[in-house]
Amino acid sequence: MSGRPVKRSLTLRGHRTSVSLEDEFWRAFREIAARDERAINELAAEIDAARGDIGLASAIRIYVLKDAQAH
Repeated sequence: MSGRPVKRSLTLRGHRTSVSLEDEFWRAFREIAARDERAINELAAEIDAARGDIGLASAIRIYVLKDAQAH
């Protein structure tokens, strides 16, 4: 378990951006995308569009948490 966020690159609607996530959240995020047969950038773009005024990394963490609670 790393504990420290690691900066990772994503492409959202054709634009490169980075997000800092802990390994555990990144791994779970990738697993959700794979389970749903979606590209990780597609899922990130969906989360980005719905996130309101919170940061993208926080929005991804919340998404992962809600997914874990639902399953």
